[in-house]
Amino acid sequence: MTRRLKRLAAGRTVLTVLTAFGVLAGAALSGAAPAGAVEAVTEIAPGVTYEQFDITATRGVTHAHVLRVDLRNPYVHLDLLYPGVAADRAPVSRLAQSAGAVAGVNGDFFNINEVQHPGVEATGATVGPLIAHGRPLKAAVPNGQRFGPALPPGTNTREVFGVGVDRRARLDRLSLVGSVLTPEGRLPLGGLNQYALPENSVGAFTPKWGSVSRVRATCGTDTVRAAPCSTDTYEVTVRRGRVVSASNTPGSGPIAAGTTVLVGREAGAQQLRKLSAGERVTVRQRLWAARSRIPYRFALGGYPVLRGGQPSAGLDSTTSAVRTAVGIAGNGRRLVLLALDGAPAYRSGLSIAEVAAQMRALGSVDAFSLDGGGSSTLVAREPGASAVSVRNHPSDGAERPVPTGIGVFSSP
Repeated sequence: MTRRLKRLAAGRTVLTVLTAFGVLAGAALSGAAPAGAVEAVTEIAPGVTYEQFDITATRGVTHAHVLRVDLRNPYVHLDLLYPGVAADRAPVSRLAQSAGAVAGVNGDFFNINEVQHPGVEATGATVGPLIAHGRPLKAAVPNGQRFGPALPPGTNTREVFGVGVDRRARLDRLSLVGSVLTPEGRLPLGGLNQYALPENSVGAFTPKWGSVSRVRATCGTDTVRAAPCSTDTYEVTVRRGRVVSASNTPGSGPIAAGTTVLVGREAGAQQLRKLSAGERVTVRQRLWAARSRIPYRFALGGYPVLRGGQPSAGLDSTTSAVRTAVGIAGNGRRLVLLALDGAPAYRSGLSIAEVAAQMRALGSVDAFSLDGGGSSTLVAREPGASAVSVRNHPSDGAERPVPTGIGVFSSP
């Protein structure tokens, strides 16, 4: 068989397989890369490539931007992109450039507005847990406090995509395990640097929270995000292990090094009122992984759409939108980062069921949905460039500031 005929046969095989994947997942994909729609694959760095192509989906043609990352290359790694604190935002291109990443995509859904609580400052903090550079940054908010589309059945706000210190990517759940040791006894810790605390709980805010007001943490309930803010709150500042001040209202402003601010609501507030200035208080916390015993180098929230090659149950097949997702293959050593184009011609996008099918068509065994719509952004360096550039068209017309992203790094 000639080289040209081999290429044609391979192309027919790929299109057949992609169509089969779409049927199996219940999505009407007619092939990931229609003839004439594929552009050349570009090497961003050794082990990192970029490509783009059209997808004909249920509601029309959309355009995909894809990064492929090979963690078998010893010089390639992933880490969290974020502005340095949990409650802040910046464009993905700025986050990637300041961190020295060669490419990246946006991350988790986040507290984007507070129209339901007039006068309360939106924090910009993410819904799910965060681990940055091997250290816990924040925990997940209650399910009812989530921003973003409805979660698939059986999932919750603790779902994460992450990469362990073993350089393997995986899907997991991270739960907060912590306590506040006081002279009165041990209090369970209900939150860490998160924009919404469970009812009747105590949450810890560290310098990694940032300077945004902590009032939002006491608004809503575990099941209704728009419920009124609690009228029973209390805040205690602990510096170098001792109580130094207290207030009936959560405050704002930077938290100094060596300082933890405890915020309580309802029963949690009542417990904090028992503390007095000068008393010794110890706060302990960690993020516990439900599936892996291997520490994470980084992790961020979203929700799974594909596990073991099968789409998650109950995925929405009717609502199409611009999406971002990450896929895992090769026993956690190969990754696919996908961001759809938000230009008017392509804005019909994909349903979540179609995202699952598309990620499987791209070779993923597991896949995870990230924030979409105006947040969907993919950046990468042009060959020979020293700075990243935005490769897709954000649907807002410009990059939306976001709190997190997945950064791709190469350091030969």
